[in-house]
Amino acid sequence: MIQKYLNYSAQRYASKWLVLCIDLITVIFSFILSYFIRFNLTLNFEVKNLLVQIPLVAVTSLLAFLIVGSYKGVVRHTGVRDVYNIFNAVCLFSILVIFVVMVNGQMNILSQFTIPLSIIIIINSLITFVGLAASRFVFKSFYNKMNSNIKVSKNILIYGAGDSGVLTHGAIANNAKSRYKVIGYIDRDAKKIGKNINGVPVFARRTLTEAFIVKNNISEIIFSIQNIDSVKLRKTVEGLVDLPIVVKIVPPIEDWINGELKVSQIKQVQIEDLLDRAPITIKNSKIAMELMNKSVMVTGGAGSIGSEIVRQICNYDYKSLIVIDSAESALYDLQQELKQNGFHNFIPIVTDIRDKNRMNALFSEHKPNVVFHAAAYKHVPLMEYNSYEAIKINVGGTKNVADLSILHNVEKFVFVSTDKAVNPTNVMGATKRIAEMYISCMQKENKTKFITTRFGNVLGSNGSVIPLFRKQIEKGGPLTLTHKDITRYFMTIPEASQLVLEAGAMGEGGEIFIFDMGESVKIYDLAKNMIKLSGLRYPEDIDIKITGLRPGEKLYEELLANGENTLPTYHQKIKISKVRDVEYAKVRSKIDELCITNMFFSGNTVKLMKEIVPEYISKNSELCDFDKVDSNQSPEQKLKVVKS
Repeated sequence: MIQKYLNYSAQRYASKWLVLCIDLITVIFSFILSYFIRFNLTLNFEVKNLLVQIPLVAVTSLLAFLIVGSYKGVVRHTGVRDVYNIFNAVCLFSILVIFVVMVNGQMNILSQFTIPLSIIIIINSLITFVGLAASRFVFKSFYNKMNSNIKVSKNILIYGAGDSGVLTHGAIANNAKSRYKVIGYIDRDAKKIGKNINGVPVFARRTLTEAFIVKNNISEIIFSIQNIDSVKLRKTVEGLVDLPIVVKIVPPIEDWINGELKVSQIKQVQIEDLLDRAPITIKNSKIAMELMNKSVMVTGGAGSIGSEIVRQICNYDYKSLIVIDSAESALYDLQQELKQNGFHNFIPIVTDIRDKNRMNALFSEHKPNVVFHAAAYKHVPLMEYNSYEAIKINVGGTKNVADLSILHNVEKFVFVSTDKAVNPTNVMGATKRIAEMYISCMQKENKTKFITTRFGNVLGSNGSVIPLFRKQIEKGGPLTLTHKDITRYFMTIPEASQLVLEAGAMGEGGEIFIFDMGESVKIYDLAKNMIKLSGLRYPEDIDIKITGLRPGEKLYEELLANGENTLPTYHQKIKISKVRDVEYAKVRSKIDELCITNMFFSGNTVKLMKEIVPEYISKNSELCDFDKVDSNQSPEQKLKVVKS
């Protein structure tokens, strides 16, 4: 029965009017007690006058409480702010009573209303303030005591005894549904170690051992330090994941709901939190000015990068937004999401960028000023033996959209490329590099400004390694890794999309913008951390299986090709790649030949790609044989060598 009552009471707050009534009773009791104290606990005063004064004091205090609103606070969440409001209400109440007494003294309206000022200013104010504050804390303590007696608690530690840690403890303590019991804080500040904060002890970092955790039955540790750089965060949390506890993290203050931390926002640490790179924020942005009153087209608008570009564009004052993708379901999901978020000024279109006639009709109808080209096939292993499709979309599709941009006088064309286009070792990377080269050729037309952005792997994108590892962990493992020494650069989807938008505003045509992505991440270490962050042990619970490099896969990704250098921009994290000079007429002719050859299934397109991109050397693939073929052999002989 008690359990049922408390569960019910946990779902509702005490009525503010009930709190107001209790406050008025407290004021009246304090006023009577003040008289007794003033007259040495005797009745040496006019009791009749007191009885007349009580209703007037009650009305005056009611007015003060209504003005300040001190009765509106949730009693079981009483904190410093509530005590401050009580103090303000008591001060206002005292001022009003003094005012009434002085006015009555001048006008002699009510002879019984002559309260000694010592009672009003000192005794009653002090007793009333203490009584109101104490009543709230008594009810709060009683509630917490009753609640803690019937709930199973999890013993936890809070890492960080600063302001964020204290607020985290407050959020946990004030949450009616919380099953947490804070055992202590962990901090490196010698001045705090050994002291108590709100009755909770502060321990040194060295105290945090497996024996300490087992002894105190600690199941979780909550990391609550704000404004810490990614390197320190990674090293600290990596030191915690080796312990037999679940590691959680408090979100940044700017993500707190209405400036207050909710227990539901404390999440288990994700691998994204540990990547060795700080989030990028772009200042002095020209994006708003660049997109103002412009018609914008986004190809591949339902993909990982394209959809985020669309989401960010929706926040600007553009004229129209045309979202193109061949994936019907993904485009529908994006459409519904945007509508639910209050965005309606966009046009979703299901079509294929390889259909030049359809694309030409769309360019004629919507007359885009800016084109963001994110449509592409991107999966390296699949494209290695589907070169026809890779060339058709990554080269032919890009060529279609670029040619139409010039034909229809598009102001800017922003191309989304990849670090796999640098010294490519696979078909996908080679097609993206050829697309970059074609865009450079188009820049020579001096009509549309062609701009390229080049970056590494994107966290959480379709098919990326982190979602794959998560699924494998959910299934009980093992995690599959192609090579123990493989490394990759990472960035978040919003950062990648922001870079694309910024490049569109910054670029003057002909640039390849690259991104300072910090240090590359060893995927083997990433896999081990993901296992530990899931509360499992490596290799006892989940093992890592090395499967061997996939066709076309590199051990290490690069952001600059051989012979390329960088030039700075106004943002220290964004640089311009200074590419080597090429014979544009010859390259364009070869690319035209590639598209025609691919279209009619004639000739060897992979060999032709290697001629266009001399640095394209296949790895871990049957296509490596093309790099060994004698240039004097006939196409039939070359093909025979490859098949063998």
